[in-house]
Amino acid sequence: MKALTYHAAKDVRYESMPDPVLRDDEDIIIQVTATAICGSDLHIYRGKIPDMESGDILGHEFMGVVQEVGPAVRHVQRGDRVVVPFVIACGECFFCDKALFAACEETNPGRGAILNKKKLRPGAGMFGYSHLYGGYSGGQAEYARVPKANTGPLVIPAALSDEQVLFLSDILPTGYQAALNARVSPGSSLAIFGAGPVGLMAALCARFLGAERIFMVDDNDERLDFARQTYGVTPINFDKIDDPADFILEVTKGRGVDATIDAVGFEAKGSAVETLLTNLKIEGSSGKALRQCIAATRRGGVVSVPGVYAGFIHGFLFGDAFEKGLCFEMGQTHVQKYLPELLGHILSGAMHPEVIISHRMALADIVKGYEIFDKQQDHCRKVILTP
Repeated sequence: MKALTYHAAKDVRYESMPDPVLRDDEDIIIQVTATAICGSDLHIYRGKIPDMESGDILGHEFMGVVQEVGPAVRHVQRGDRVVVPFVIACGECFFCDKALFAACEETNPGRGAILNKKKLRPGAGMFGYSHLYGGYSGGQAEYARVPKANTGPLVIPAALSDEQVLFLSDILPTGYQAALNARVSPGSSLAIFGAGPVGLMAALCARFLGAERIFMVDDNDERLDFARQTYGVTPINFDKIDDPADFILEVTKGRGVDATIDAVGFEAKGSAVETLLTNLKIEGSSGKALRQCIAATRRGGVVSVPGVYAGFIHGFLFGDAFEKGLCFEMGQTHVQKYLPELLGHILSGAMHPEVIISHRMALADIVKGYEIFDKQQDHCRKVILTP
């Protein structure tokens, strides 16, 4: 088969790889019909994720048709069209029993990303996201092996197109969990930092949950304008407004918003000091977006963090968070928990996640797709690919 493989920073290749085979009784093999490039994939592409090995197959947003089924698989059968959650969960462990699927204790043979690990067991394995998370091959390929197929792959009704449901694999439930963690409710106010795919899905879900006022902060005018037209956000370009948090305070009577969502993560554009510290590996993440979130959130409010972070953060300002009595909600998405509900909203016409798609490409052109998405060229918001 053909697949997108990692070799080094900015060196990904579309090349021939061995076809996947069933390894465990709960495995399935799918023929991929649609896949996407996620903002988290760009962290790998830029060489920022450790424990990547040359030849690793990338991609964690994908769906397809079941071709082979292990003997213990009960919930899907050959010929089913399924969306695959990026989190691999067993469905039976202590955390899966609590619907905390991203904390599954049984699917990650890697060490996880926690630095102060002690004897803590790692969280769930993930597709195409380094050997920290199990070294599983991803879905930017013609075929993919899906472990633990009794917990996760969601059968899709024939009435829905791939484009309508593909984002159930990651960014739609990630945006939904971010909005729920932000305690968005009718009449609430919110600021979303980051107008990438997750930020846009967070805006979609916040509107769905009844948010009255949404600010969105980014430096890409095209994405901000799209969010303004599509989700009714108040756009703030931080290249033009130097301190977005201060602007938000000014227009909210000095209080701030009920909640903020950091949909940027550890590669937020920060100060020269932070750039130096991250390059020297003295800190693992830029704290710029988090500092803005802390400053823009009202007392007693919530900072929701779906953006990926790792390691040390310079200038976290924990004292400010304490003084304001803030609550932090964060972490990887418990995708399986939300899939049936979100599928229902798509079926009913209440949610249209596919509107953010800007580029449709053949899988064979995926290297070019990474370049366009990384450089935000050609009005790029979201790239989907078909074999």
